[in-house]
Amino acid sequence: MSEFPHTAVLGAGVIGASWAALFLAAGRSVTVFDPAPNAEAQTRLAIATAWPTLVELGLTERGDPDAVTFVDTAAKAVDGAMFIQENVPEREAIKHALYAEIEPVLAPGAIVSSSTSGMTLEALQAGWRDPAPLILGHPFNPPHLIPLVELTANDRTGDGVLERTEAFYHDIGKVTIRIKKGMPGHVANRLQAAVWREAVHMAVEGIASVEDIDKAMWAGPGLRWAAMGPTMLFNLGAGEGGLQAFCDHFRDTFNGWWDGLGQPHLDDDVIATLVRGVSLEARGRSVAEIAAERDALIVAMQKSLRGLRSNPDI
Repeated sequence: MSEFPHTAVLGAGVIGASWAALFLAAGRSVTVFDPAPNAEAQTRLAIATAWPTLVELGLTERGDPDAVTFVDTAAKAVDGAMFIQENVPEREAIKHALYAEIEPVLAPGAIVSSSTSGMTLEALQAGWRDPAPLILGHPFNPPHLIPLVELTANDRTGDGVLERTEAFYHDIGKVTIRIKKGMPGHVANRLQAAVWREAVHMAVEGIASVEDIDKAMWAGPGLRWAAMGPTMLFNLGAGEGGLQAFCDHFRDTFNGWWDGLGQPHLDDDVIATLVRGVSLEARGRSVAEIAAERDALIVAMQKSLRGLRSNPDI
């Protein structure tokens, strides 16, 4: 904790506010910058809303929800901060303008981690004179609940930045992966895009309702995937023969399934089908009510999994 006692959050939308809550829970002080006129009120509300969940997860032993301040420029926000989480809108011009403002005033050794979900590290680095402090640290939403952070560094990233970033995220309870080759969507978003594409295809083709397709996921493979990834699970699928035996047995089956996967596109008709289906699935519940149920389920799963994994970094 001593290396990064003070942090900054640039951009305090849903992702940024969630990061701020987690940093505070982990005992860091946080300075927030967001140009929206109601940013402070919304961020304080988001922190207060997240705090009971963080307490339930046991993540607030070092934390103080009031150790947060708000400033009116990004340059002021990074003053004295050694770890900066950048969450501004996914537009290259906005990010580059932000980097141009903060680069001259960064403390020596400070790290800037971008939450970008759709841009590559190379595109972000184009906005720096010297991009050594910059790393891509993409969370899964909401960051204070979902452990994953996807890290991307390259040969223009400063020495030790990747390792120090990993250490910081691990200290605040995150699980990190290293992306060796950058591509749009990184790893996790591409995985969920692949699954959702087939879910959309099946809904549009009338194979099952939107609700039943969702149910098939959370009551079936979703439970297994919360325990282990798909390749390790299939490694277990053929007993002592492992993945080699599984592939020997099922290669033709999977090749046939893959050849028959759908290729839908989100045009107006497809979107209308999905909206009708999820509206029926919601059964009149508000977005806030469904989100609260989601968060409660995630918290319960996180608490149940604690201490069970063999990997000490998880």
